Amino acid sequence: MTEEVFDLTCDLINRSSETPNDGGCQQLIAQRLTTAGFNVNHLPFGPVCNMWAKVGEGEPLVVFAGHTDVVPPGPLAHWRSPPFQATVVGQYLYGRGAADMKSSLAAMTVATERFLLGHPDHIGSIGFLITSDEEGDATDGTAKVIDHLNQQGTRIDMCIVGEPSSDKKLGDVVRVGRRGSLNGRMRFVGEQGHVAYPDLACNPIHAAITALSQLVTKIWDTGNAYFPPTTFQISNLNAGTGAANVIPGELDVRFNFRFNTEHSAEDLQAAVENHLLNHDRRIEVIFDWQLSGQPFLTKKGRLLDAVQTAIRSVASLDPELSTSGGTSDGRFIAPTGAEVVELGPVNESIHKINECVRISELEPLAKMYQNILFRLLC
Repeated sequence: MTEEVFDLTCDLINRSSETPNDGGCQQLIAQRLTTAGFNVNHLPFGPVCNMWAKVGEGEPLVVFAGHTDVVPPGPLAHWRSPPFQATVVGQYLYGRGAADMKSSLAAMTVATERFLLGHPDHIGSIGFLITSDEEGDATDGTAKVIDHLNQQGTRIDMCIVGEPSSDKKLGDVVRVGRRGSLNGRMRFVGEQGHVAYPDLACNPIHAAITALSQLVTKIWDTGNAYFPPTTFQISNLNAGTGAANVIPGELDVRFNFRFNTEHSAEDLQAAVENHLLNHDRRIEVIFDWQLSGQPFLTKKGRLLDAVQTAIRSVASLDPELSTSGGTSDGRFIAPTGAEVVELGPVNESIHKINECVRISELEPLAKMYQNILFRLLC
């Protein structure tokens, strides 16, 4: 019994699923869920594999959400073992996706099998929403499945996302929300020329320096009771021909806001555009914006109560409730009105060479998920 989560995690790691590939992971999970009584629907969009599975009828609909795709492994020579070959070294299981998030998928699956076996007359229903497009563009994954569910009239009440939320030990941190993510691009258009004749050209780098510095040092807000402060980070700067004696004609700047509920994406866009309008008018600035996700927050309620109680029961911990970190597919689920939390393994090794998960925390994770189901559906 106690090897079930370990074995399934290994089976999933052994299936190479570099985003947006699934590598057969969803088919493996689907077979087990079908045996457990689920109605499974595969929903491919473009190159992305998605799966929606459901068992039971009525409310509440409690959903486990996750992804089978993983980030590229990086230089293979730096791995202590092949990244898509589950390998035990000491107390850890190594492999790409071990922590992010194939161990969570395995624990969710086993927890649900056990719950249904022990409580066939449970109330409500259980769903699984799994995609292979979380680590990539995230356009043909969970967002598309949510659109499909909305068209079908299916409403998710509560959702546990299996992202690796924990910090030092399993269950010490639960994500109850995420900041929004707004990507931006500014193209400063000046006039190319010879560096010896700056009066005959217009250097977009010089024109942009002051304005960009002010954006970088600006205090956008101080955060609030639930979220850390909004941040602005420049991620890419590109200009020039490669020649030292040519004033560039254009400067391309890419940046990102991670923003809390003190702002809307529209507010931030307007602030940046208005700020640039007040600088060198010889320079044309062209903007392009992409909203990756709005901020979301799950406050105290049935789901959070069940999650906290389950963690205390299994691990004797009072978890920190956090909104820090990057984005997750919870940003597509929360706008439907669902309560959303993230609970998963320790995130210390995610996206790194030699990604791993502590073997002794696999079974407790399944017990937490099973305990949550019991508290919500029994």
